[in-house]
Amino acid sequence: MRDFLPADKVRRERVLAVIRERYRAHGFDEIETPVVEEHGRLHAGIGGDNEKLSYSILRRGMDADAIRAAADDPAALSDLGLRYDLTVPLARFYATNRGHLPTVFRAIQIGPVWRAERPQKGRYRQFVQCDIDIIGDESARAEAELIVASLDTIDALGLSGGIVRVNDRRALEWMLDSFGFTEQERPGVLITIDKLDKIGPDGVAAELRERGVTASAVDAFEAFLTRPQTLEYNAYGERQIRKALPAGAPDDIVAHLVGLGDAVVAARPDAGEPPLQYDPFLVRGMGYYTGTIFELAHPSVGYSLGGGGRYDGMIGRFLGQQVPAVGFSIGFERIVDLVAEQETDAAQAVVLVHDADVPVTELLAHKAALLRDGAVARVRVERRPKNLKALLERSAADGYTGFSSVRAGQESGSIEVKPLS
Repeated sequence: MRDFLPADKVRRERVLAVIRERYRAHGFDEIETPVVEEHGRLHAGIGGDNEKLSYSILRRGMDADAIRAAADDPAALSDLGLRYDLTVPLARFYATNRGHLPTVFRAIQIGPVWRAERPQKGRYRQFVQCDIDIIGDESARAEAELIVASLDTIDALGLSGGIVRVNDRRALEWMLDSFGFTEQERPGVLITIDKLDKIGPDGVAAELRERGVTASAVDAFEAFLTRPQTLEYNAYGERQIRKALPAGAPDDIVAHLVGLGDAVVAARPDAGEPPLQYDPFLVRGMGYYTGTIFELAHPSVGYSLGGGGRYDGMIGRFLGQQVPAVGFSIGFERIVDLVAEQETDAAQAVVLVHDADVPVTELLAHKAALLRDGAVARVRVERRPKNLKALLERSAADGYTGFSSVRAGQESGSIEVKPLS
C-alpha cells in the first residue's frame, strides 16, 4: 500500500481520465460499489486463489472469549471483508439493481481493491482496477466490444501495437477430456498448464506425472505438445484455431471464436488483420470463467497488461437465474508506469514567489488576475526562501511551468511570468 506524491498523483489521474473517456466513448456507464462486501459472498468459491488473499473485517462487539471460541471458523470471526476484485461486487450490484438497468448493461468500474499479496515489483496489497463489463449479451459481440474498447484505450495512452491472446474455457475442458484427464484431475492440470510459458512442455509433463494424474492422459498431452508442426503463419481465424487444437474441436466453440475475430476486424478496419492470437493453453485462474478468456499483451513488456473473460454462472448465484456476463480489466498499475510523460499542457501553471512584505491582499489580487486571464490553469503562492533554486526545482517536479517574482506595490496584472526550464 503506497503513498503518492503530487507529481505521481497527477500522472495517475491523467491516465485514469483517458481510460474513463475512452470507455465512455464506447457506450459504457460508470457505477460505484462499496469497498466492503459480505464475507460469505467473498468466500463463495468463485474467486479462486484471490479468496485466500482477501482481508476480513472482525465482527463488531466480539470480546476476547468470543474471538477464542471462533478462532477456527473464519465466517464466525468475520461478517465483512475488503473486495479483492470488482467482478464479485458487480454481480451483487446487478442482482440488487436489475430493475433500474437496461437489458444489456455496459458497466465501468474503476477503484481500489485489496489482496494480502507478498509485496514485490508489480504486486501490491492495494491497487486500482479499471473494469468494463457487459451483462445480458451472450453473443461474441460482447467480447468484441470489450476487446475493441480496451485496445482503443491503450492506443489513446500511446501504447499502440497491443495484441489480445484469446482462448475458451470450454475448449480447454474439451481438450483435457479428449486426452483422458478425469473431471476431478482437471483443476490441478490447469494449474500446471498455466506454467507452460515458464517451464516448457517437458516441465509440464514432468509436473503432471508428479501430480499422479492419469498416466495415459499425460502421455497423450505430451505427444500433442511436442508434435511436429509446419511453420507457416496463419492470421487469427478458423485455420489458426483448429491447427492449435486436437482434431475434432467442437464446431460451436470454434465458430464463436471466429465470430469474435470477424467482429474485431469490422470495428478496426484500418488495422488489417485482427490484433488477436489464439492460445489454446491460456488458462486464467479465476474459477468463475465459463467461456471466452483473454489477456492483453504488448511487445514492450513480457507480462500481460490486462485480461478478462466470460462468467455466465456468477450472477445467477445472487439472482436465482442465469444471466450472461463478460468483462475485461486493464492492469492500471502496470500501464501507468509505461505511459510516456505527456507534453506540458498549453495552459501554464505558475508559482508566485513573493517577498515577505507583500500584503496578502496584493498576493490574492495577482493570483486572481492570472486565473481570470485563462492562459494560466494553476497558481501557487510561495514565500521567497533562502534557496530559491530548490523551490523552483520542487515546483517543476510538481508540474509547474513558470514562476514570477512579486514585490510589494506591483499593480495587478503586471506580473511577468518566466519559464521554469
